[in-house]
Amino acid sequence: MSGRYSGGWEQAGLFNPLNAPPAPTYTYYLYSWGDNGKGQLGLNNTTAYSSPKQIGSLTNWSTLNGGFRFSLSVKTDGTLWSWGQNNYGQLGLGNTTYYSSPKQVGALTNWKNAYAGNQGYHAIAIKTDGTLWAWGYNLSGQLGLNNRTNYSSPKQIGALNTWSTASCGGQFTLAIKTDGTLWAWGTSIAGQLGFNNTTYYSSPKQVGSLTNWANTSCGNNFSIAIKTDGTLWGWGQNDWGQLGLGNTTYYSSPKQVGALTTWKKIANSLNINTVIAIKTDGTLWSWGHNNYGQLALNNVTNYSSPKQVGSLTNWSSCASGSYFTTAVKTDGTLWSWGQNFNGDLGIGNTTNYSSPKQVGALTSWLTVSCGNYNVLGLAY
Repeated sequence: MSGRYSGGWEQAGLFNPLNAPPAPTYTYYLYSWGDNGKGQLGLNNTTAYSSPKQIGSLTNWSTLNGGFRFSLSVKTDGTLWSWGQNNYGQLGLGNTTYYSSPKQVGALTNWKNAYAGNQGYHAIAIKTDGTLWAWGYNLSGQLGLNNRTNYSSPKQIGALNTWSTASCGGQFTLAIKTDGTLWAWGTSIAGQLGFNNTTYYSSPKQVGSLTNWANTSCGNNFSIAIKTDGTLWGWGQNDWGQLGLGNTTYYSSPKQVGALTTWKKIANSLNINTVIAIKTDGTLWSWGHNNYGQLALNNVTNYSSPKQVGSLTNWSSCASGSYFTTAVKTDGTLWSWGQNFNGDLGIGNTTNYSSPKQVGALTSWLTVSCGNYNVLGLAY
């Protein structure tokens, strides 16, 4: 594996002193590793791999999201692709057939991003026109379609075109609109919808009245979110202290985690009971369940409030699987830790680690996303 660059203005001989040079063009490669029992690695087999393997030879992958034994990705041309387990139609292909290599979802070229459920067997996607779509398992109304019917192809949620981002938990969904409002639907067995109750909802409901929500991430039965002011919030299940509030009390409405205003990113798909987050200063933090060392604190102790992982200040992005974590640094290196039964960590073995270990020597990693026991990675 190696980083590749093409299309720069110097190489193309397009220099013109009267114009700014064209933006450089990168070729983006998609890799996967870990458990592959349902073909979720996209490698046209069901073999597990303990180190990164390139998915095909295409170079136009853009966004990626791993779910419970299935994967979603949008290409730079706006097409949507899926593969892996499909028992509830979560691949969006109009059937329930499993596929071990990427298959295009319809023929549209206006998909912006797609989000896979970690335990909910469902998918949510946003198009470039701001519309919201859903498909897959719907027992708890997590598709937001005002029913509990499963769908094997994308269905639009309402008629609004103001959706900005979303995240899928275990049979529930969170989404943010362009106006900064937060919306939730699906199961609320632990109060994870944030409505101060445990009522199920099968269509989007606004969480409070605030308009400064920036991004969210869902665990199995809990929610974590960051506001535009840099504050961090949590609600829902809290048996292992995964809300970061210094206790193990459940909360059915958002509660602020400490008083800091320097939170920047949370893992793009949360571990079942663990949270990983990055601050604006590039430091990495973790809390919650730690039975396999997934907090990277060099122990297996649970923590109910954020703890800094080492002292480095160059962490860029992070993602969580069921009991493991991966993260990218600003230098393009990739690191992982926690459970490694299926080679989830990508370091060529099945040994668990309670502190970060570098995945290979590549320095062109851009981002990663974790399924339950597998990882997708994007590099140039």
